[in-house]
Amino acid sequence: MAVARAFDEILGTGGKAARPELAALGDWLDTTDTAELRRRQKSAEATFRQLGITFAVYGDEDASERIIPFDIVPRVFLADEWARLSEGLIQRVEAINTFLDDIYGERKILKDGILPDDLIFSNPQFRPEIAGMRPPHGVWAHICGIDLVRTGPDDFFVLEDNARTPSGVSYMLENREAMLRLCPELFRQFRVAAVDSYPDRLLQTMKSVAPAHTGNNPVCVVLTPGHYNSAYYEHSFLADSMGVELVEAADLVVDDDIVWMRTIAGRVKVDVIYRRIDDDYLDPLVFRPDSALGVRGLIAAYAAGNVAIINAPGNGIADDKAIYSYMPEIVRYYTGAEAKLPNVQTFRCREPEALQYTLDHLGELVVKLVDGSGGYGMLVGPTASKDEIAKFRAALAAEPQRYIAQPTLALSTVPTLVEAGLAPRHIDFRPFVLTGSKGIQVVPGGLTRVALREGSLVVNSSQGGGTKDSFVLMDNGAKAG
Repeated sequence: MAVARAFDEILGTGGKAARPELAALGDWLDTTDTAELRRRQKSAEATFRQLGITFAVYGDEDASERIIPFDIVPRVFLADEWARLSEGLIQRVEAINTFLDDIYGERKILKDGILPDDLIFSNPQFRPEIAGMRPPHGVWAHICGIDLVRTGPDDFFVLEDNARTPSGVSYMLENREAMLRLCPELFRQFRVAAVDSYPDRLLQTMKSVAPAHTGNNPVCVVLTPGHYNSAYYEHSFLADSMGVELVEAADLVVDDDIVWMRTIAGRVKVDVIYRRIDDDYLDPLVFRPDSALGVRGLIAAYAAGNVAIINAPGNGIADDKAIYSYMPEIVRYYTGAEAKLPNVQTFRCREPEALQYTLDHLGELVVKLVDGSGGYGMLVGPTASKDEIAKFRAALAAEPQRYIAQPTLALSTVPTLVEAGLAPRHIDFRPFVLTGSKGIQVVPGGLTRVALREGSLVVNSSQGGGTKDSFVLMDNGAKAG
């Protein structure tokens, strides 16, 4: 079973005793009664429920709003592990920003034959309407969530890039609040980097990319599609934490290529918009004309350089999993160096040899839609039924360009509190990387997602996954004394 073979981030490869640097955490797990851990975990989840930290499961009429299960056992990064990850994340986000600037500008990477033209121009995430536009200060991907997996002590891989509207940061912050309140002894044992500065860092990033002619105090807002959106709690949480207005389309109007916010005191000019709306719905004059969620004329204001949009329109091309498969080449092309964080081996089913290999090994591979998300449109071969494999085989044969395939990895595990007690469960990790006009910063923490079902590799909340706090240690072990 994959769980037995996996590297455990606390217990190491043997799974008997904690890694030496985390001995204090191992002692805590050994000496804290399971009933007490369960009591603390239930207390955290009750608080989340009271605060309204929920997400929607579209198409699930029985439970349209639910909390994401929280696990009381943290996931821990040693200081040197985090330093190496940060270097790789910064390199990757720099390449993503340069790639977006190039694809919507001179397209040198296509002219030099690094990427096939049709991978861009036939991609629904490429927005030709944006071509030739340049965001303020040349920053495209202001907020990136780079999903990582681990398979061994020093083996980290990028699973996918999220450069549109990556979510989950509110869980990172609320999970830490819960752990500080419920497990203060762990913070006395370990020097854990704080994450509560994220709203301030985000606001600084937003202000730093305001149009050049803006004054010293640019007006920033968070644009939400409304309270029916699955991540609405996060939208309102971030706006409140930053002290900026949470707005919907009806609150904004564009006049003479300038964005204004309607208030009871009159109109206020808006300089920076953190949008949590997909491109399709952002501006009905440019994208979907039937959108009631977007702002008419917003792209014209953006093209005129009068407003910054975070993340920039058109970023979805960097999220595409077919583009992801070329990220090692993209990083090498723009940075002149090999990627410090490698990809998971990926078979592009648009290529005949890769398609044939995938069809021949469907029972061993993970197959994904290139534009899929949330764990939907995915086949996990080793756990799939014969019927599921047959359906994917037909889908691959019909539209191979829509899929990639990857080997089934033994994702690392962390002890997790389940019904039977503590047991290993597979995890992934989403760190958040902020890019402003003054550089790139990696937030010292992130969202650890955990697959709560035994043996499952699917960590998405929409598929029954949970979350853990992510400790980034400021040194490589417990405090002395």
